[in-house]
Amino acid sequence: MKNIQKVLAGIGLLCLAALFINAFQEAPTDENLQKKIINDYNVYALQVPDYLDFAGEPVPLENPDILERMDKELLVNTYWQSNGLLMFKRAQKYFPIIEPILAKNGIPDDFKYLAVIESGLTNAKSPAGASGFWQIMKATGKENGLEVNSNVDERYNLEMATQVACDYLKKSKERLGSWTNAAAAYNAGNYGISRRLEAQQVNNYYDLLLGEETGRYVFRIIALKEILSNPTKYGFNFRSKDLYSNIPTYKVAVDTAVSDFASFAKKFDINYKILKIHNPWLRENKLNNASRKQYYIEIPEKGYYTTQP
Repeated sequence: MKNIQKVLAGIGLLCLAALFINAFQEAPTDENLQKKIINDYNVYALQVPDYLDFAGEPVPLENPDILERMDKELLVNTYWQSNGLLMFKRAQKYFPIIEPILAKNGIPDDFKYLAVIESGLTNAKSPAGASGFWQIMKATGKENGLEVNSNVDERYNLEMATQVACDYLKKSKERLGSWTNAAAAYNAGNYGISRRLEAQQVNNYYDLLLGEETGRYVFRIIALKEILSNPTKYGFNFRSKDLYSNIPTYKVAVDTAVSDFASFAKKFDINYKILKIHNPWLRENKLNNASRKQYYIEIPEKGYYTTQP
């Protein structure tokens, strides 16, 4: 019995010693921490595809300058993982609204990625005052038939704003000769791109020396197109149920003033917040409508929201 107790005691001492040794070895030293980081997280160089295009127009990747600029945008957007996942989620929700409008107007489908880089598929407002998914300036909106004031701002109506973007892009293509040039002009203006093409005696975007923002602009569009079209290739993993979905709605015609949208919303079993989510172009809690213009207000189908009375 005593021998067994001695053996057990010896084993216990060995185990305790091993724990101390292991604890000492696994102490969070800088070296151990560095090894852990290296083993648990890796950053890889990306292989730029042999062929890329925008709206069917090839990117001249055989040019080393173009290759480096394309590589940069692929790297930046691949390793901005949180933003990338949000783009996948929002694209699932909003591309089905944008795509048929582009198709109806004969605008290449690739231009939906222009909206991605302009606003991140949100109703953003820039310091310069450009607003909505397509970042339309106030004057441009008005020139193209949108109502823009403190009460109603149709730049925030995705369908109407997409139509205005289509009209602008068609004119740009006619003036500048290519869809790539037209995309650049969405950032720098038709006159800006036209003037630079003439001054530098070239005829396409890839041969222009431009400022940083416009110089990166088309490359960013193409990078987002490539990544959003090939999620697993660039390390993005998600299930279909992880993506956002568009809530079905129906339109209610209104041709009078509305004094209180909170009360208006209750008639449809929703609240003011939900009404504004689906109608961000309504900028106040009332509709003035002195001219008795007919507006169409989106109301979500029943069963998608639960609201408190």
